[in-house]
Amino acid sequence: MTIIKKTHVRGRGSPIGLTYNPSSPIYHGVVSKCRILHARYLATPWLSSPHFQTVFLSFFGRPPAFSYRRKLFNLSDGGTVALDWLLSSDVSGDVFSTNNAIPKGDTTPIVLVIPGLTSDSDAAYIKHLAFNTAKKGWNVVVSNHRGLGGISVTSDFFYNAGWTEDLRTVVSNLHDEYPNAPLFLVGLSVGANILVKYLGEDGDKVPVAGAVAICSPWDLLIGDRFIGRRLLQKFYDKALTTGLLGYAQLHQPRFFRLANWEGIKKSRSIRDFDQHATCIVGKFETVDTYYRRCTSANYVGNVSVPLLCISALDDPVCTREAIPWEECRANINIVLATTKHGGHLAFFEGLTAAGIWWVRATDEFLKILHSSQYMHVQKMVSFGAQSSLDSSIDQGPYVNIAEDGMVAAVGNEQAKENRTEDVLEQQKTHQRKTNEMVSGEQDDHMIKPEPCSGEIVQSSEQATTRQDSKPLDVISPVRRCLELLSQRSRWSFWLLVYVAIVTSWPLVGSALQIVFRKKLRNISRAA
Repeated sequence: MTIIKKTHVRGRGSPIGLTYNPSSPIYHGVVSKCRILHARYLATPWLSSPHFQTVFLSFFGRPPAFSYRRKLFNLSDGGTVALDWLLSSDVSGDVFSTNNAIPKGDTTPIVLVIPGLTSDSDAAYIKHLAFNTAKKGWNVVVSNHRGLGGISVTSDFFYNAGWTEDLRTVVSNLHDEYPNAPLFLVGLSVGANILVKYLGEDGDKVPVAGAVAICSPWDLLIGDRFIGRRLLQKFYDKALTTGLLGYAQLHQPRFFRLANWEGIKKSRSIRDFDQHATCIVGKFETVDTYYRRCTSANYVGNVSVPLLCISALDDPVCTREAIPWEECRANINIVLATTKHGGHLAFFEGLTAAGIWWVRATDEFLKILHSSQYMHVQKMVSFGAQSSLDSSIDQGPYVNIAEDGMVAAVGNEQAKENRTEDVLEQQKTHQRKTNEMVSGEQDDHMIKPEPCSGEIVQSSEQATTRQDSKPLDVISPVRRCLELLSQRSRWSFWLLVYVAIVTSWPLVGSALQIVFRKKLRNISRAA
C-alpha cells in the first residue's frame, strides 16, 4: 500500500500533496518534521497565473547581489566546466578574500547545484538558492553546463538533458577533495532530470548524502508532445528554442563541424534543434530515441539516496502528465511534493514576491536530513581507477579571453587527444553496461568519459571575467531568451502577457469585486 497525503492546515493557500511509500524512513524520519511541506503554499496574489509567475521569474526575479568564486574544471575528454562557489563566509559579513579556500578536512556541508536548460549560475532562481543556503552556514557550488557561464566549449562533447558524466565526475572529485563534508545535490528543471538519472544509474555507489529535484520534466517524450500541443505551449517551445539557438551561435565553429548547421539555423522548436544538433553530436538514431534514453523516470526505481521531488501541477513547461507517480510511491527513498500553483521554478510568495517557496522547502529538508540518521552513505565505489589530479600549473586549464568576452580554458592538447580516444572506447563499454541494467533502448546511457585528470584551478582574474561576460540565462523562459524572442517576434511576448491576464482575471476580478462591494456598502451606510 502506498500513500498520497494532502496536508490540511487552516488558512489561505493550497495544501501540499505528499506522495510516498508508507514504510518510507525518509518520510517518517525527515519529511514528517518539515513544517513547510506540511503547511500550505500561498502564491503571491498578483502572480496567480503560472504564466505570470514564470515570466516574473525571468524578468524580475530579484536575485540577491553577490559574487561567486570561480574555478575551472578540466574534464578527461578535454572539456571544461565552470564551478562557481559561494561560501558561507562570503555572505556572513566577512571580508571577501580570493585566497580563502575550504580546508581539506572541513565538515561544512556542500550543496552542488545543477542548472536548467541553457541556464547558469547567474539565473535568478539559482542565485536565490545559493544565497539562502550560504546564509544558513553551508557552502554552495554551481556546476555550469559545458559552454555556459562564459566558458567556451573546448572538446567535441556537448551536454544534453541526459548527460550525466560531467555531474558524476564533479561529484566524485568533490568527494575526494572534501571527504568529510556531506555532499547534497539540487537539480532544477533539466538539471533535475540529469540529477535523477545519475542517481538511478549509480544507485548505492554515489557519494551523495541527499538530493532535491525541482520541476523535473521527468519524461522527455511526453514533454515533447505537451510543449507542441497548444498555442501557449508552443510559445514556450519557441522561447526555449531561441535560447538553444543562442547557445549554438556562441559555439558556432564546433556546431558547424559536428552537426547540421543549416538545419540548426532553421530550427523552430526544441525537437528541430535536437534533430539537427543533439542527436548528431550524441550519436542518437532519432529524436524519440534520445528522449527515451534520457528520460529520468526510467531510473526512479533505482534511486538509493534520500530524494525530495517538488513539482507544480500548473507548470506550463514540464507537464504533470509526465510525473512518475507510481514509481515514486514504490521507492522508499523518494518523497514527491506537489503544489497546485507555482509555475515553472517560480513559486513566489508574499505580497511583494520577495521569497521563493521551494527554496525554503529545500533548505528545511536538507537541514533536517543532515541532522538525522538517514543521510546516504556510499556503500561501494566502482567508478574505475582514478588518477590523481595533475598540477594545474603544468596541465592547465589556462584562460584565454576572446574578443567577444568568452573565456576559453585550454590545456595540454596532446593529452586531450589521447584522452578523447580513451573516451570513445569507454563510450561503447558504458553503453553495453547500461543496456544490461535497463532493458530496451529507453534506458541506454550517454557517452561516458574517463574520470577527470584535470586540476581545479582558481583565479581572481577569472572572477573578474565572470562579471564582465554575461552568459545566456534561459529557462522556461528566462530573461535573456525572452529578450531575444521579443526582438524577433514581439507579438509572441505580448501574446503571453495577454494570456496571463486572461487566465488570471477570474481570480483578480473576483477580488476587486469584493473590495469595491465593501466600499460601496460603507459609502451607502455613511450616506
